[in-house]
Amino acid sequence: MPRWLGLLALVLAVVSIAALTLAWDTQRRVRSFEQELVKRQQDSQSQSSEARMLARQSQDASREAAAKVALLEARLSEVALQRSQVEELMQALSRSRDENVVADMEAAVRVALQQSAITGSAEPLVATLSQIDERLARYNQPRLERVRRAVARDLERVKAIGVADVASLSIRLDEAVRLVDELPLLAVAEPRRVGSEAAQRRAAARAAAASPAAGASAPDASWRDQALDLWERSLAAVWGEVRSLVRVTRIDSPDAVLAAPDQVFFIRENLKLRLLNARLALLSRQFDSAQADLRDAQATLDRYFDRNAKRVQSASELLRQVMSQARQTGVPRPDDTLAALAAVAAGR
Repeated sequence: MPRWLGLLALVLAVVSIAALTLAWDTQRRVRSFEQELVKRQQDSQSQSSEARMLARQSQDASREAAAKVALLEARLSEVALQRSQVEELMQALSRSRDENVVADMEAAVRVALQQSAITGSAEPLVATLSQIDERLARYNQPRLERVRRAVARDLERVKAIGVADVASLSIRLDEAVRLVDELPLLAVAEPRRVGSEAAQRRAAARAAAASPAAGASAPDASWRDQALDLWERSLAAVWGEVRSLVRVTRIDSPDAVLAAPDQVFFIRENLKLRLLNARLALLSRQFDSAQADLRDAQATLDRYFDRNAKRVQSASELLRQVMSQARQTGVPRPDDTLAALAAVAAGR
């Protein structure tokens, strides 16, 4: 019995030693775990403090970002509002510019139409339509394309109309007025040029007498040639005087020959006044009055002046040219251009 107790005591001692060893090891591990836990708790506390600080910073940053976003949204709304206002202003300016261009073109066309009506020339209207066409080409606005087409049609139609060139007609009348003082009248006898064969023979004889060969071969013939030359010159002078006294001319109006010398001045001045009146009528575009004055001037030329003279024929030809070209021609209205401008101005 005591032996069993000793063995039991030994077993209890071993178990006690093992338990103490295990308890010590467990206590050691618990301490290490506590240290590790404390360390980790400290790390977690530091991380949590850092996280709280970062969260606080992120909150501050988010608040700042939200404020910035709100500010940007406000500015964006302001920019959008300003952009819409600028677009409306640009559209208004564009519409106003188009309206101003259309109004300027319409005013220019109407002024050119009035100038053409006053002057009777299509040049003002042609120049204005050409300028409008060039301006539309530079402007390059699709809304005004039909206006450009209408301008091109009116320009072709105006150019096709033949209008009297008043400037050239006035120059021709001035030339006719200048010729009036040089025109030969039927009532005034013009001196005729006597070109006889005797004068030619005398010239040939003088040339032959001047040669030394003729003088050496016929010394006695010089006095006979001189006598013959003197006789022929005397006869030619007498015959020229007789021909100057007698003038045979066919005159359809006898009163033209009966005009007194003091009336010659008034005939020329009356013709000048007729031509000047015709010129003034042309400048004022009174073509009917100009035609009447030109007919009277032509009748005066045919009645009182020598129609066989070249100067009279030249003056008569000038009057016929002016009478044939001085015709009233209406300048066509640019109705297509005005209608297109009115349609654009109305917004259609």
